Amino acid sequence: MSRVDRRLSGLSAQRTGRGRARRSMGVQAALEWAFRIEKAQLELPEPPDPERGPGVGFGLEYVLMQRAALGCKVDGGQYKMGDYTHEDAEVIAATVAGMPDSLGGRRMAIRVAELARAGLTPDWMPGAVPRCVPVDTRENQHGVRAATDVVGTERVLSRGKWRMIEILACPVTFSPHPHQIEAAHRAYDDWWAALGWIRDGLIAGGILRDVEVTNVMPKERPWGKG
Repeated sequence: MSRVDRRLSGLSAQRTGRGRARRSMGVQAALEWAFRIEKAQLELPEPPDPERGPGVGFGLEYVLMQRAALGCKVDGGQYKMGDYTHEDAEVIAATVAGMPDSLGGRRMAIRVAELARAGLTPDWMPGAVPRCVPVDTRENQHGVRAATDVVGTERVLSRGKWRMIEILACPVTFSPHPHQIEAAHRAYDDWWAALGWIRDGLIAGGILRDVEVTNVMPKERPWGKG
């Protein structure tokens, strides 16, 4: 059993009945519990039909209002084949499905669910430092050496004679490229902002019955100093 499974298995070992204390967890742990342990499914709204005009999506407020009004768990039976999924996990999944376009919409909702199901945090390339390396290498009996290209010729005087020699240069690049590191950092920032939206919505909604989402968040910009 992985470290994530051990950490989360305790959260779903017993279902909280009436009168019992609610389980408190940060939003990342709540997502991993919902998608990894409870196997909640992400049901996304249908994309808009160009022939019918812009589609009418639904946001977190709609999910919360419907859940509170009905007083029953969100329907996920079509995916569970009779297995029980905790209703709080279904609400968490429905909240993720309502991700606004300003935070990445459907693509971010899928990303959040996939990472939670795998028990992973986005790879922000910790410790990555751009290094100058040859674009290509060649191997011979003397070992591996940087490949060179002919970039010109020059006439030189050697041993009393004028000779033409080739001018060689070694093309280099940076690996990993700074743009790769920046892109990884932006992706982490976007994921972190999406989790903040989910956390705030679940706390404000106050309709989870057995789970209490706390203010705890993954570290913001972990690559920063301090």
